[in-house]
Amino acid sequence: MPETSDEPLRILHAVRAPVGGIFRHILDLANGQADRGHQIGLITDSLTGGERAQAALAEIAPRLTFGVHRLPIRREPHPSDAMVWMHFRRLIRQLNPDVLHGHGAKAGAFIRLKNGSKEAIRVYTPHGGSLHYPLTTLKGALYGCLERALMNQTDLFLFESAFARDTYQRTIGKPAGLVRCVFNGVTADEFKPVVRAADATDVVYVGEFRQIKGADLLVDAVARLRGNGRPVTLTLAGDGEETEALKAQVQRLNLGDAVRFIGHVNARYGFSKGSLLVVPSRGDSMPYVVIEAAAAGVPMVAANVGGIPEIFGPHTDALFAPNNPAAMASAVGNALENPVAAQLRAKVLRERIFLHFSQKTMVEGVLAGYRETFANR
Repeated sequence: MPETSDEPLRILHAVRAPVGGIFRHILDLANGQADRGHQIGLITDSLTGGERAQAALAEIAPRLTFGVHRLPIRREPHPSDAMVWMHFRRLIRQLNPDVLHGHGAKAGAFIRLKNGSKEAIRVYTPHGGSLHYPLTTLKGALYGCLERALMNQTDLFLFESAFARDTYQRTIGKPAGLVRCVFNGVTADEFKPVVRAADATDVVYVGEFRQIKGADLLVDAVARLRGNGRPVTLTLAGDGEETEALKAQVQRLNLGDAVRFIGHVNARYGFSKGSLLVVPSRGDSMPYVVIEAAAAGVPMVAANVGGIPEIFGPHTDALFAPNNPAAMASAVGNALENPVAAQLRAKVLRERIFLHFSQKTMVEGVLAGYRETFANR
């Protein structure tokens, strides 16, 4: 435990999959903490991420005093979890961190189980995770039981949205540990405007192809618009487990000439490939793609779900009912018919992001949470 409030901290972050917004959050957080003189380490999965994760980890590794440690961490409960937990315990004993910060349900569980450290504070950021599963389902009931069992072994909960905090407290319980909300944040470079590409389609989606992200709903919405005489075109920028299903859906709806797949790309490059970004999520806590697009002044409409309304604040006219292709089609049609209004809304939203969603504010908020937890001890 640090002896003074300004002493550098030894911080070990853990996350299952080195992909998506959760991984981007950890990289930004680790970089910001290293900039402030703290000693950082990272544990993450070795089974996912491929070459992109490898490159990202190689880039940040020189800044991580305690190194990058990759273990085979599976998404679902698995017999190998016992061996992975033993590896976690061994690393924690070796590195002797002041802060154990678990991100997501699986890594959060490993960090909070009896881990061989009596001095370190145990910090948990769910990032949605198990909270996305309804308690009425078998998985939801199981994960809810595990979350309740670990709840009071947690010194600090850092939720990335009020939605995530409130969902946790409603479905799991009110923790004995400290609870704080710290919004995700973007870097100064991400406030530079994005120049629309010459081959931009009307609409673009940027993100993972997973059921919860709702790209299939957007394809349905585009089919509705075209069926109503609006020749809308769509770019899908991303990849993931739903890729083949999405391609089959496009063919089934005879949208082959209207929809293109460009694979995983840098978010800003993806934004340039459409006049309007659509975020069709079935569920989300505090999606980076929304914050990134807003910071870059990209016209956008999004599902009114999870923590997304917290990003938009008073600009609710850009939100549509979730899991509803008809409502999405209406929002997309209105935005495309009124590009001046959509661009003006993007300009005002960019100013809101500048005030409330910066990387600097995020890093300082997380560190303040750590310090407050030590002080409470």
